[in-house]
Amino acid sequence: MSDPGRLTVLSGPAGVGKSSVVAFLREHHPEIWHSVSVTTRPRRPDEVEGVDRFFVDGDEFARMIRDGELLEHAHYAGNWYGTPLAPVTERLASGLPVLLEIEVQGARQVRTLVPDALLVFLKPPSWEELERRLRGRGTEPADVIQRRLDTARIELAAEDEFDEVIVNTSVDAAAEALAALVLGTR
Repeated sequence: MSDPGRLTVLSGPAGVGKSSVVAFLREHHPEIWHSVSVTTRPRRPDEVEGVDRFFVDGDEFARMIRDGELLEHAHYAGNWYGTPLAPVTERLASGLPVLLEIEVQGARQVRTLVPDALLVFLKPPSWEELERRLRGRGTEPADVIQRRLDTARIELAAEDEFDEVIVNTSVDAAAEALAALVLGTR
């Protein structure tokens, strides 16, 4: 039997580039398995069901919580997000490195449930750049963007709760730094 894999959590405020960093990893580091989250938020035009996220309604999400199907879950910016437990457990047991891309609330839950998980915080080069990225998406109404910015201020203060911090000045550099952490080469 192979050694158990390592669980790494990537977190940071909305707009910091978590999805872009993970997309780079998927393309350049297929040896790292990325868990696909489930959410109640509407699918964005460029997102693919089962690749970017699983999209469910509130009743289905509540059932998943009730039935213990989620490793972690959090309510964020008016929607629910969570990590399906079974695929994570299976990959870790088979020795694969597993990466979760989740919100700070979820990272805190994982820290409690899996104390030896590596928690990595992705932060923007500046507040102004984070705000520019969030507003530049053009995927959400102004009130949702403002909620995300308000939450981002709080989440940025949580940086010290994480084992490692990566500043996302460039997606490829941030992704390579994360890959080195996930694979234990740094």
